[in-house]
Amino acid sequence: MELAYGHPKSLKPIQTKYCPGCGHGVIHRIICEVIDELGLQEKSIITNPVGCSIWADLYFDIDSVQPAHGRTPAAATGVKRVRPDHLVICYQGDGDLAAIGTAEIVHAANRGEKFTTIFVNNAIYGMTGGQMAPTTLVGQKATTAPYGRDPGEAGMGYPIRVLEMLSTLQGTRYLARGAVNNAANIRKTKQYIKKAFEAQMK
Repeated sequence: MELAYGHPKSLKPIQTKYCPGCGHGVIHRIICEVIDELGLQEKSIITNPVGCSIWADLYFDIDSVQPAHGRTPAAATGVKRVRPDHLVICYQGDGDLAAIGTAEIVHAANRGEKFTTIFVNNAIYGMTGGQMAPTTLVGQKATTAPYGRDPGEAGMGYPIRVLEMLSTLQGTRYLARGAVNNAANIRKTKQYIKKAFEAQMK
């Protein structure tokens, strides 16, 4: 198959299953561009769980592990300890990281585990129908919050501010918040990911 000009080697040249406007495809490309620039294709392992993240292994041309829902940091911990010279990536959505996997990411960060987590936070459960997620913003509408998230409404509560929470842990080494909604933000996000990968490999 002939590749398009500038197509990252670490990214398979196939059309994605993601919804129109979803950032996963852009984030995949950024990750693969950085892997290629650092010459790490043969030494990269991605752990991707249930949710839209589960499809990542279809598109990345690197080794992958699919842990149980929310258990990605635990799997990445084991992989990195066995392969300390490899780039190990946790690729998680907000339902996975900020809901069922909150304990895993908190304890991995607190221990200072040496892997990189790419947290794709679209503030909604995208794969299962658009329900309110732990990171859904106040006032943001969802199928389970048709009038918007209301902290005063029973059961809704406030959005979890994951980066702010992890920043309080002494084991956390690098945090950055990026976006992929325009070219300038994509460039910045790529710089953040590159810095995170370089820090891990050091």
